[in-house]
Amino acid sequence: MASGAVQRTAEPADNPSRPAARPVIGVGRPPWWLLTLAALLAAVVTVDLLSRGRLERMDLRVSEVVSAWELRDSGAYWPIWAVTQAGGRGFILIVLAALVGWLVWRRRAAVPLAVVRVLVALVLLTTVVYAFKWGTGRTAPAYPGSFFHRDGSSYPSGHVANAVIMWGVARWQVVQFGLPDRVQRAAWVLSLLGPVATGVAMVALDFHWVTDAVVGAAVGVLLLGVVHLVDEHLLSRWLHVRPGPSPD
Repeated sequence: MASGAVQRTAEPADNPSRPAARPVIGVGRPPWWLLTLAALLAAVVTVDLLSRGRLERMDLRVSEVVSAWELRDSGAYWPIWAVTQAGGRGFILIVLAALVGWLVWRRRAAVPLAVVRVLVALVLLTTVVYAFKWGTGRTAPAYPGSFFHRDGSSYPSGHVANAVIMWGVARWQVVQFGLPDRVQRAAWVLSLLGPVATGVAMVALDFHWVTDAVVGAAVGVLLLGVVHLVDEHLLSRWLHVRPGPSPD
Protein backbone atom coordinates (compact mmCIF):
# COMPACT_ATOMS: atom_id res chain seq x y z
CA MET A 1 0.00 0.00 0.00
CA ALA A 2 1.37 3.38 -0.97
CA SER A 3 1.78 5.94 1.77
CA GLY A 4 0.62 9.54 1.52
CA ALA A 5 4.18 10.73 0.88
CA VAL A 6 5.16 11.30 -2.71
CA GLN A 7 8.68 10.38 -3.70
CA ARG A 8 10.20 12.90 -6.09
CA THR A 9 12.67 11.89 -8.73
CA ALA A 10 15.84 13.91 -8.50
CA GLU A 11 16.37 16.13 -11.54
CA PRO A 12 19.91 16.23 -12.90
CA ALA A 13 21.68 19.37 -11.77
CA ASP A 14 22.99 19.98 -15.27
CA ASN A 15 19.70 19.62 -17.12
CA PRO A 16 19.80 22.43 -19.71
CA SER A 17 16.00 22.88 -19.45
CA ARG A 18 16.32 24.03 -15.83
CA PRO A 19 16.77 27.72 -15.07
CA ALA A 20 20.33 28.62 -14.10
CA ALA A 21 21.02 28.36 -10.40
CA ARG A 22 21.20 31.58 -8.42
CA PRO A 23 24.74 32.93 -8.69
CA VAL A 24 26.90 32.78 -5.58
CA ILE A 25 29.17 35.57 -6.90
CA GLY A 26 28.72 38.51 -9.24
CA VAL A 27 29.54 38.41 -12.94
CA GLY A 28 32.37 40.85 -12.31
CA ARG A 29 31.23 43.79 -14.42
CA PRO A 30 33.49 46.70 -13.44
CA PRO A 31 31.50 49.50 -11.75
CA TRP A 32 31.67 53.03 -13.15
CA TRP A 33 33.98 54.24 -10.37
CA LEU A 34 36.51 51.49 -11.10
CA LEU A 35 36.44 52.28 -14.82
CA THR A 36 36.99 55.96 -14.04
CA LEU A 37 39.86 55.14 -11.70
CA ALA A 38 41.45 52.82 -14.29
CA ALA A 39 41.25 55.48 -17.01
CA LEU A 40 42.74 58.16 -14.75
CA LEU A 41 45.51 55.80 -13.60
CA ALA A 42 46.47 54.86 -17.15
CA ALA A 43 46.49 58.51 -18.25
CA VAL A 44 48.49 59.81 -15.27
CA VAL A 45 51.10 57.04 -15.44
CA THR A 46 51.51 57.41 -19.21
CA VAL A 47 52.00 61.17 -19.00
CA ASP A 48 54.51 60.78 -16.17
CA LEU A 49 56.53 58.16 -18.07
CA LEU A 50 56.59 60.10 -21.33
CA SER A 51 57.82 63.15 -19.41
CA ARG A 52 60.53 61.00 -17.75
CA GLY A 53 59.05 61.62 -14.32
CA ARG A 54 59.25 59.99 -10.92
CA LEU A 55 57.54 56.77 -11.94
CA GLU A 56 60.25 55.99 -14.47
CA ARG A 57 62.89 56.49 -11.78
CA MET A 58 60.90 54.19 -9.50
CA ASP A 59 60.80 51.55 -12.24
CA LEU A 60 64.57 51.78 -12.61
CA ARG A 61 65.17 51.30 -8.90
CA VAL A 62 62.84 48.28 -8.71
CA SER A 63 64.49 46.76 -11.79
CA GLU A 64 67.93 47.16 -10.21
CA VAL A 65 66.75 45.29 -7.13
CA VAL A 66 65.07 42.39 -8.93
CA SER A 67 67.87 42.01 -11.46
CA ALA A 68 70.28 41.59 -8.54
CA TRP A 69 68.23 38.58 -7.43
CA GLU A 70 69.25 36.83 -10.69
CA LEU A 71 66.10 34.75 -10.76
CA ARG A 72 66.46 34.14 -14.49
CA ASP A 73 69.62 32.14 -13.82
CA SER A 74 68.32 30.28 -10.77
CA GLY A 75 66.23 27.19 -10.18
CA ALA A 76 63.27 29.46 -9.43
CA TYR A 77 63.03 30.63 -13.03
CA TRP A 78 60.72 27.95 -14.40
CA PRO A 79 58.25 27.92 -11.48
CA ILE A 80 57.96 31.73 -11.67
CA TRP A 81 57.70 31.60 -15.46
CA ALA A 82 54.83 29.14 -15.06
CA VAL A 83 53.03 31.73 -12.92
CA THR A 84 53.36 34.30 -15.72
CA GLN A 85 51.28 31.97 -17.88
CA ALA A 86 48.25 32.84 -15.77
CA GLY A 87 48.24 35.77 -18.18
CA GLY A 88 49.34 33.78 -21.22
CA ARG A 89 46.78 33.93 -23.98
CA GLY A 90 47.34 30.31 -24.99
CA PHE A 91 46.73 28.92 -21.50
CA ILE A 92 43.63 31.03 -20.90
CA LEU A 93 42.19 30.13 -24.30
CA ILE A 94 42.58 26.45 -23.44
CA VAL A 95 40.56 27.06 -20.26
CA LEU A 96 37.93 29.03 -22.17
CA ALA A 97 37.75 26.33 -24.86
CA ALA A 98 37.08 23.76 -22.15
CA LEU A 99 34.39 26.01 -20.69
CA VAL A 100 32.70 26.48 -24.07
CA GLY A 101 32.97 22.72 -24.66
CA TRP A 102 31.13 22.13 -21.40
CA LEU A 103 28.44 24.59 -22.49
CA VAL A 104 28.14 22.78 -25.84
CA TRP A 105 27.52 19.58 -23.98
CA ARG A 106 25.11 20.92 -21.35
CA ARG A 107 23.65 24.24 -22.49
CA ARG A 108 23.72 24.44 -26.26
CA ALA A 109 21.69 27.67 -26.40
CA ALA A 110 24.44 29.50 -24.53
CA VAL A 111 27.26 28.63 -26.90
CA PRO A 112 26.95 31.36 -29.58
CA LEU A 113 26.91 34.15 -26.99
CA ALA A 114 29.84 32.70 -25.02
CA VAL A 115 31.95 32.31 -28.17
CA VAL A 116 31.19 35.79 -29.47
CA ARG A 117 32.05 37.36 -26.12
CA VAL A 118 35.44 35.66 -26.14
CA LEU A 119 36.09 36.77 -29.72
CA VAL A 120 35.13 40.38 -28.98
CA ALA A 121 37.42 40.37 -25.94
CA LEU A 122 40.32 39.01 -28.01
CA VAL A 123 39.86 41.58 -30.78
CA LEU A 124 39.68 44.46 -28.31
CA LEU A 125 42.65 43.18 -26.35
CA THR A 126 44.86 42.73 -29.39
CA THR A 127 43.91 46.02 -31.03
CA VAL A 128 44.10 48.30 -28.00
CA VAL A 129 47.10 46.80 -26.21
CA TYR A 130 49.28 46.63 -29.30
CA ALA A 131 48.27 50.13 -30.36
CA PHE A 132 49.32 51.28 -26.89
CA LYS A 133 52.62 49.37 -27.13
CA TRP A 134 53.56 50.72 -30.54
CA GLY A 135 52.36 54.21 -29.67
CA THR A 136 54.59 54.54 -26.62
CA GLY A 137 57.49 52.38 -27.82
CA ARG A 138 58.75 51.55 -24.36
CA THR A 139 61.51 48.97 -24.15
CA ALA A 140 61.64 46.22 -21.54
CA PRO A 141 64.10 46.15 -18.61
CA ALA A 142 66.40 43.92 -20.67
CA TYR A 143 67.35 47.06 -22.63
CA PRO A 144 68.65 49.44 -19.94
CA GLY A 145 69.27 53.02 -20.87
CA SER A 146 66.78 53.16 -23.74
CA PHE A 147 63.17 53.43 -22.74
CA PHE A 148 61.12 54.99 -25.54
CA HIS A 149 61.84 54.31 -29.20
CA ARG A 150 60.18 52.68 -32.19
CA ASP A 151 61.33 49.15 -31.35
CA GLY A 152 59.87 49.13 -27.83
CA SER A 153 56.75 47.11 -27.03
CA SER A 154 56.81 46.66 -23.25
CA TYR A 155 54.16 49.17 -22.15
CA PRO A 156 51.63 48.14 -21.01
CA SER A 157 51.97 44.48 -20.06
CA GLY A 158 49.86 42.43 -22.44
CA HIS A 159 50.01 39.44 -20.10
CA VAL A 160 48.45 41.39 -17.22
CA ALA A 161 45.80 42.99 -19.44
CA ASN A 162 45.04 39.55 -20.86
CA ALA A 163 44.68 38.06 -17.37
CA VAL A 164 42.22 40.77 -16.33
CA ILE A 165 39.93 40.64 -19.34
CA MET A 166 40.04 36.93 -20.19
CA TRP A 167 39.69 35.59 -16.63
CA GLY A 168 36.98 38.23 -16.23
CA VAL A 169 35.13 36.87 -19.27
CA ALA A 170 35.56 33.30 -17.95
CA ARG A 171 34.08 34.30 -14.59
CA TRP A 172 31.20 36.01 -16.37
CA GLN A 173 30.27 32.89 -18.34
CA VAL A 174 30.63 30.61 -15.35
CA VAL A 175 28.24 32.75 -13.30
CA GLN A 176 25.69 33.64 -15.96
CA PHE A 177 25.25 30.09 -17.23
CA GLY A 178 24.89 28.62 -13.77
CA LEU A 179 27.90 26.36 -13.32
CA PRO A 180 28.29 24.72 -9.89
CA ASP A 181 29.01 26.92 -6.88
CA ARG A 182 32.57 25.64 -6.47
CA VAL A 183 33.35 26.49 -10.10
CA GLN A 184 31.93 29.98 -9.64
CA ARG A 185 34.09 30.57 -6.58
CA ALA A 186 37.19 29.23 -8.37
CA ALA A 187 36.51 31.61 -11.27
CA TRP A 188 36.19 34.49 -8.81
CA VAL A 189 39.57 33.64 -7.28
CA LEU A 190 41.23 33.37 -10.71
CA SER A 191 39.74 36.67 -11.89
CA LEU A 192 41.37 38.43 -8.91
CA LEU A 193 44.58 36.50 -8.27
CA GLY A 194 45.41 35.72 -11.91
CA PRO A 195 46.31 39.32 -12.86
CA VAL A 196 48.12 39.96 -9.55
CA ALA A 197 50.21 36.79 -9.81
CA THR A 198 51.00 37.48 -13.46
CA GLY A 199 52.16 41.03 -12.75
CA VAL A 200 54.29 40.09 -9.76
CA ALA A 201 55.94 37.22 -11.66
CA MET A 202 56.65 39.41 -14.69
CA VAL A 203 58.32 42.07 -12.55
CA ALA A 204 60.21 39.51 -10.47
CA LEU A 205 61.78 38.04 -13.63
CA ASP A 206 62.52 41.56 -14.89
CA PHE A 207 60.38 40.99 -17.97
CA HIS A 208 58.35 44.15 -17.28
CA TRP A 209 58.57 47.39 -15.33
CA VAL A 210 56.17 47.88 -12.42
CA THR A 211 54.25 50.55 -14.33
CA ASP A 212 53.87 48.16 -17.28
CA ALA A 213 51.99 45.76 -15.01
CA VAL A 214 49.92 48.45 -13.29
CA VAL A 215 48.73 50.05 -16.53
CA GLY A 216 48.23 46.61 -18.08
CA ALA A 217 45.74 45.91 -15.27
CA ALA A 218 44.05 49.28 -15.79
CA VAL A 219 43.69 48.68 -19.54
CA GLY A 220 42.32 45.20 -18.86
CA VAL A 221 39.65 46.61 -16.53
CA LEU A 222 38.64 49.21 -19.12
CA LEU A 223 38.41 46.61 -21.89
CA LEU A 224 36.38 44.25 -19.69
CA GLY A 225 33.95 47.10 -19.10
CA VAL A 226 33.73 47.70 -22.86
CA VAL A 227 32.95 44.02 -23.52
CA HIS A 228 30.14 44.14 -20.96
CA LEU A 229 28.80 47.32 -22.57
CA VAL A 230 28.93 45.86 -26.08
CA ASP A 231 27.20 42.74 -24.83
CA GLU A 232 24.44 44.67 -23.08
CA HIS A 233 23.59 46.87 -26.06
CA LEU A 234 24.39 44.57 -28.96
CA LEU A 235 25.45 40.96 -28.48
CA SER A 236 22.73 39.67 -26.13
CA ARG A 237 20.04 41.40 -28.17
CA TRP A 238 21.46 40.24 -31.48
CA LEU A 239 21.68 36.61 -30.31
CA HIS A 240 18.33 36.85 -28.47
CA VAL A 241 19.73 35.73 -25.13
CA ARG A 242 18.27 37.02 -21.89
CA PRO A 243 20.73 36.51 -19.07
CA GLY A 244 19.40 35.37 -15.76
CA PRO A 245 19.67 37.49 -12.60
CA SER A 246 23.28 37.95 -11.66
CA PRO A 247 24.57 40.70 -9.40
CA ASP A 248 27.63 42.69 -10.43
